[in-house]
Order: sequence, then structure tokens, then C-alpha cells
Amino acid sequence: MTIKVHLSSHVRSYTAGKPMVEAEGGTLKDLMTDLERRHPGLRFRVIDEQDRIRPHMNFFVGGVLVRDLGHPIAPGEAVHILGALSGG
Repeated sequence: MTIKVHLSSHVRSYTAGKPMVEAEGGTLKDLMTDLERRHPGLRFRVIDEQDRIRPHMNFFVGGVLVRDLGHPIAPGEAVHILGALSGG
């Protein structure tokens, strides 16, 4: 199933500046595998060497914050990959 993936600006360098791309997958892990195939380097920017979502990255599936790569993605749900903002 094709999923629309919305990206924050700091990872768009992997997608030639596109704010939204499409990928396939029934779970976040599957989706990230397909995104890496289509946009090399993107996965490592958001997933660490232990196959965990990096602490400064946030995934929203259907508008809900998700921290588990095994989380399923239902047909029609959009995924947003956003970097956390910091400052003070």
C-alpha cells in the first residue's frame, strides 16, 4: 500500500527538497526500508544503529505520536516525520 510521507525541512535534502514523498509499507519499519531504497541516507538520519527512532525525531501516524517501528500503518493514514525543535 502506498503511504504519503510528510517530511520536516531538515531531512528534505534526501528527497531533493520534496516536502512529501510516497513509499510503501504496512509498518513503520517496512516504510522506512522502502524510503531508504527510494531516498538513500534518509533512514540513518532518523533511525539509529540499534534500529530505534532517534530521540530528536518524531513520527506521527494518522496524527498520533508513535515511537515503535513495529507500529502498523492503516490504508489512507499519512505519516509525518518531524525533527524536534530545541532552544531556549
